[in-house]
Amino acid sequence: MRKSRVIIVAILSGLIGAVLPMITMAYISWERALAKERTHLETYSERALKNISLSLQQGLNVISDLESWSGVPCSPEHISLMQKATVNTRAVEEIDYLEYGLLSCTSWGVTSILSGSATSTYTNARGYKINVRLIPSDQGIQPITVIHRGAYKVLINAGRLSDIILDDRMQLGVFYQGQLVNISQGADEKTISRLVSSQDRNNEDYLYAVSTQDDWSALVAEPIKSVDTSFYSELAWMLPIGIGIGFVVVLSVIRIMRIRLSPMAEMQIAIAQREFTVHYQPIIDLETEECTGAEALVRWLRPDGTVVSPDQFIPLAEETGLILPITDQVICGVVKDMAETLRKDRNFHVAINICADDLKSGRFLDTLDHALKGSMINSSQIWIEATERGFIDVESAVITLKRARALGFKIAIDDFGTGYSSLQYLERLPVNVLKIDKSFVDAIDKFSASSSVVTHIIAMAKKLGLEIVAEGIESPHQADYLRAYKVDYAQGWLYSKALPAHDFLNFISTQKTAGESPRCDTDGGGVAG
Repeated sequence: MRKSRVIIVAILSGLIGAVLPMITMAYISWERALAKERTHLETYSERALKNISLSLQQGLNVISDLESWSGVPCSPEHISLMQKATVNTRAVEEIDYLEYGLLSCTSWGVTSILSGSATSTYTNARGYKINVRLIPSDQGIQPITVIHRGAYKVLINAGRLSDIILDDRMQLGVFYQGQLVNISQGADEKTISRLVSSQDRNNEDYLYAVSTQDDWSALVAEPIKSVDTSFYSELAWMLPIGIGIGFVVVLSVIRIMRIRLSPMAEMQIAIAQREFTVHYQPIIDLETEECTGAEALVRWLRPDGTVVSPDQFIPLAEETGLILPITDQVICGVVKDMAETLRKDRNFHVAINICADDLKSGRFLDTLDHALKGSMINSSQIWIEATERGFIDVESAVITLKRARALGFKIAIDDFGTGYSSLQYLERLPVNVLKIDKSFVDAIDKFSASSSVVTHIIAMAKKLGLEIVAEGIESPHQADYLRAYKVDYAQGWLYSKALPAHDFLNFISTQKTAGESPRCDTDGGGVAG
């Protein structure tokens, strides 16, 4: 279940990791394209505003120059002067001279193109009156912008104010204090007016920029689709970056998935979720056939109910150092499961296996001491089992075991006879109990090189004054043989496989009720201790 979940999460993460960078790059490309177009539009709006300022300034300069003339008004000389100013000034279409507010003459004689109704007039800060959009009665004439001061009026074709070269699909609108003055050729007046009054610069249909100076504004807009060209240009080099990032993300997800699916990672998760439980294999007194203790054996119970064999995870746990927190969980589990039983029967014991690293450091003794505080369990009821393979650093192991003996714990050598140092170091170790390995028990009465070893081990243990536990007993004949050689305790499937705490307590209860040791069939399944 956990592997499936990791794989599903990894697939989803990989898909997101592959797609999201490309989507992000597409989004960035779009935003960059928008930014470029907005900058482009701002350039045109500023250019349009500069053109407006230049055109107006030309009109103002004409008025200023004519006001300094001191000849006879409307004389041929005066009209000629106004005609020259009109011809030589690009923005000016006509110059009018007024006396007492009435038209007296123009640069084109005595008539004016301004026949018709006037619109509202503004007065700017310099005292000029400006009629920004005068519509002549003659429909053939474009709207006029009129600048008036004193006796002179200068007529400027409003089209001059929007007379700049625009990119295709661009539209320009010129405004004075928000009033539309003129629009570029082909522009939509309603769209331009709506955009200039809008506060939303992220219009769904148009991009636009507005430049303002001295109550004059120039708005340049274009359809949002105009961004496509810039977008595809940006995407052409941004998308490969997104693909590259996605590739790196996918590789990272694969690597993380492999790590998460590794046995070591699974074990770390199992430790964090406390999936390691303790099973107990009964230890039987061969003389009375009573259960006098148990060996605590760790089991890995997955959330889906499957049990991982110790043979599959113990070597890895020892190799990676994860055996240490597993041992801590076993110690806590033993105290929690067996405290009441150990308090009721002071002759009862539980054996706990200790790894080589713990034997070297002695770290587990602090865990034991902490777990036993307040439990009212005697230290002598806890057997510390160490395999011969745990005595790689014999000097450190001897120091740790002597310290354990001093604290009252009993020391047992597990799987005796399978290591390389048993005979050499046995007398130096502070040992109370010797456990005969199953491989030698299996050889009882068989014609093999190891068939006689069990009797020599028993004799050596007796000589050293050690208690003896025979492991892996599966037949009554083996039990009888060991009983005849005065072996103290037996352990194996003849009596029971390793049981969960609840079943083990029932085993003890049933034995006491029946007055003898119940036995399990050797084909009963489960993981042997």
